[in-house]
Amino acid sequence: MTLSVDIRRNVGDFSLDVAIEAPSGVTAVLGRSGAGKSTLVDAIVGLNRPDDGRIALDGTTLYDAGRRINLAPPKRRVGCVFQDSRLFPHLSVKSNLMFGRKRRGAASPDFDLVVETLGVSHLLSRRPRSLSGGERQRVAIGRALLSGPRALLFDEPLAALDSERKAEIMPFLETIVAGAEIPVVYVTHALEEARRLAENLVVLDAGRVTASGPVEAAIAAAGLSSAGDRFLDGVTVEAAIAEIDERFELTGLALGAHRIWAPGVLGAVGDAARVRLLARDVALSLDPPSRTSVRNVLPGVIRGVKRGAGPYASVTVDVGGAVLKSELTRRSIDELGLAPGKVVHAMIKGVAVARG
Repeated sequence: MTLSVDIRRNVGDFSLDVAIEAPSGVTAVLGRSGAGKSTLVDAIVGLNRPDDGRIALDGTTLYDAGRRINLAPPKRRVGCVFQDSRLFPHLSVKSNLMFGRKRRGAASPDFDLVVETLGVSHLLSRRPRSLSGGERQRVAIGRALLSGPRALLFDEPLAALDSERKAEIMPFLETIVAGAEIPVVYVTHALEEARRLAENLVVLDAGRVTASGPVEAAIAAAGLSSAGDRFLDGVTVEAAIAEIDERFELTGLALGAHRIWAPGVLGAVGDAARVRLLARDVALSLDPPSRTSVRNVLPGVIRGVKRGAGPYASVTVDVGGAVLKSELTRRSIDELGLAPGKVVHAMIKGVAVARG
C-alpha cells in the first residue's frame, strides 16, 4: 500500500511543490517551521485544496486537479493526529475514541486492545480538560487508530509537549508504528524523532523536497548530520534479535560475535530491529571493565579521531558488527592516548539504547 502525493499549492508568497511516495511503514517528513509540512498534511487529509496535482492512496484517487476529483475528508479514510490533539471537549474520553468508528463505519482495531496499548483504560469516563497534555495525545492517537484508517498522519504530535511528556508519549508511538502495514507519515522538525520512528525520510525546505530515501541516506544527502547539535550525533544500528529476556524485559541483538542489550521487547527472535546509539552515551576504556552496571561492553578498534575547535572530539570505533561513534573531551583523548588502530572497549548503558 502506497500514499502518492504530487501537488502544487500557492499561499500568499509561499509555494508548495512536492512529490512524495510513502509506502507501508513510517515515512518521516522533516523540516523547520515554515517549510510547508502542515500545508502538506492538510492537503492529504483534505483540509485544503491544492492548486494542481494528484493524491492517491493504494490506487484510490483522493485528489486530482485535472479530473476534478476532491474527496471529502471522511471519505479519504486518512487518520490524523495533530499537535493540539483536537479532542471534543464536551465528550468523554470513551466517546472521543468511538467518534471516528461511528462516523466511518470502517473495519477498525479492537477497542479494548487500543485502549490497553495506549494505557488509557483508567481515563475513559473523564473529559479532555482534566487530562494532561500527554494523556490527550494518547487519546487522539487512539481515536485515529479506531477510525480504521488506510493511512495515518502525525502532524508534529510532540511539538506542544514538554520533555517529560515527550518521553511519556514516545514509547507509545514506537509501539503503534512498529510493523505498520499502512502508510504512516510522521511530520516533525526534530531529527531524533524521525530517526527513532521512521524507515524513510523526506526533507522539506521552503516548500520543496531537498532529500528523500532511507533515513540515514536522506540525512547525509541533506547535510543534516548533527552539525550544530553534536549531542544528537550517533549511529543507527540494525541487527537480528538473538534473545529475549522476558523476566527483565530486555532484547538482545546480535552484533557480530557480541550482544547488545536494549530495554523493552523489540520483536521476536529472528526479527530485525533498529536501535539508536548516541555518541554522548558511548564511553571508551582501554581495559575490560569489571563489576560494572554497564550491560553493553563491546571490544573494538579505533578507526578515526576527529578533534573539534572546542573541548570536544569524536572517535569512531569498529566493534565487529557496526561502527560506533563516541563523543569525548580532547583531554580524555590525550590522557588515554586514543588514536587509530588502538584497541578499546566501548561501553553503553542499556538504558541509553533507544529503538531506532
